[in-house]
Amino acid sequence: MAQPRGQFGSKVGFVLAAAGSAIGLGNIWKFPYLAGENGGAVFLILYLGFVFTIGLSVMLAELAIGRAGEKNPVGAFARLKGGPWTVVGYMGVFTGFIILSFYSVVGGWTLAYALQTATGLLALSDAEALGNAFGAFVADPIGPVGYHGLFMALTVIVVARGIDTGIERACRVLMPVLFVLLAVLCVRSLTLPGAGAGIAFFLEPDFSKVSAGTVTAALGQAFFSLSLGMGAMITYGSYISHRENLPKAALWVTSLDTLIAVMAGFLILPAVFAFGFDPAAGPGLTFITLPAVFSQIPLGAFFGTLFFVLLAVAALTSAMSLLEVVVAYLVDEKGVPRAKAAWGAGMVIFLLGIPSSLSLGVWSDFTVAGKGFFDIMDYLASNVLLPTGGILIALFVGWTVYPQVMDADNGGIGHEFRWAGVWRFVCRFVAPAAIAWILVNRL
Repeated sequence: MAQPRGQFGSKVGFVLAAAGSAIGLGNIWKFPYLAGENGGAVFLILYLGFVFTIGLSVMLAELAIGRAGEKNPVGAFARLKGGPWTVVGYMGVFTGFIILSFYSVVGGWTLAYALQTATGLLALSDAEALGNAFGAFVADPIGPVGYHGLFMALTVIVVARGIDTGIERACRVLMPVLFVLLAVLCVRSLTLPGAGAGIAFFLEPDFSKVSAGTVTAALGQAFFSLSLGMGAMITYGSYISHRENLPKAALWVTSLDTLIAVMAGFLILPAVFAFGFDPAAGPGLTFITLPAVFSQIPLGAFFGTLFFVLLAVAALTSAMSLLEVVVAYLVDEKGVPRAKAAWGAGMVIFLLGIPSSLSLGVWSDFTVAGKGFFDIMDYLASNVLLPTGGILIALFVGWTVYPQVMDADNGGIGHEFRWAGVWRFVCRFVAPAAIAWILVNRL
């Protein structure tokens, strides 16, 4: 028996949920260190340009497929065209499944660091000592797996409750909390002595620093930070009322996602410059450098705890959308009751995440081409599945189902969309070429 499909209760509810999907660790963790590695302001300018052209276009394409198909990725592609295109839908479900297995491990780290910062265990000013502490933590075979399980349980609890009473209700609480926490931390960072150097680095472009690597990094971050290519926006789009203006909703989601990334830059880069740390410290900027910064400011434990709670909230809202892709497939296509689908999928994803966690410690010697299990899952998803999915989604809308996704009578965008011609051109030519560039460079 087909299960009744939920629907977002309002445009605000959808925008907050979809923004929550897009706003994740990629915005608050990855964006600042990529900006630090790639010239600050020049990276920001390129990122903004790519987000509001290629990113927004693919975002709208996914939402349009979802609302016109009124199904999960598999069902949407099958309903709109079927045939070999349905494989793209299966790819989206598989990608969401794979990503959440290791994303939840990192989500668990944010919970652990919030607790350890609050209890003073990370009150160290030496970045090397903090690096050793982080290495010892992720190598532990017990603790990170337990936090990974806790993070997955929180995700499942929300998704099992449905769209309006689960995901939408949670995002109506979590997203304002995220904005408030980020705003408070930004004010603290921007008022630190010496923060001006970080502000200048982030806002005053030095175009001599632009390189092919800078362009590729900005393009990749613009694509990946919006949760594109994994079926999440297709799934969320299937829950949007036909009355809503889809282009405006896509613009709202893209703008909120970008705002959070820029605020994260204003939070992290001025603080790093204020204390003389390296802004190009890479992934360790969040879990190693920032705890050293927090240890040296008044009420550092308080602000450090707020920061890792902020990271955990961002990770959770993204994880909910990833699990929803898998759950929607099980509910729509297999008729599995939602709660059973959520808990069953969550358990399998948790088990798949255990090797990712252990590969950073006791299983670190088991590698393929020099990569452990965590890195293999990340490489497969980020370098192969996501860009391939993005290319195929853009081509699908631009060349195959454009009339259907524009047909307002059947849940499409409607011909009042004044930029429809530009959007179709981007989907046909610009977005596939740009994402193919990411794919080639990543491989």
